[in-house]
Amino acid sequence: MAQEIQGQYGKIFIHEGVIATVSGLAAMECYGLVGMAPRNIQEGLSDLLRRENFERGVDIQFGEDSISVQLYIVVEYGVKISEVARNVQERVKYVIETMLGLKVDRINVKVQGVRVTRPKRK
Repeated sequence: MAQEIQGQYGKIFIHEGVIATVSGLAAMECYGLVGMAPRNIQEGLSDLLRRENFERGVDIQFGEDSISVQLYIVVEYGVKISEVARNVQERVKYVIETMLGLKVDRINVKVQGVRVTRPKRK
């Protein structure tokens, strides 16, 4: 599916995969975010067999004149999860609206896990 924008010289179609990739890239810029989580177990298994892409863990829903984004994320242990989620929401909304010119109705963030990194041994 694609989002349609009527421009001065004609129509512009933005594919769902483009919106998801832009959303994933914007989210990965946020401090405390380790990565995107799979949306379901089948996707998690298939991701083991291919290289990581930025649209993983992003679900786009199209409305009448806006879109809704759902992000599935993994955060780093020790960060304030609510702050990371809020930063992700703000960053993704800003990037979608400025880069793609789309109106964002809502951004839901689902924290699927926390990654604990082990201290390096000397």
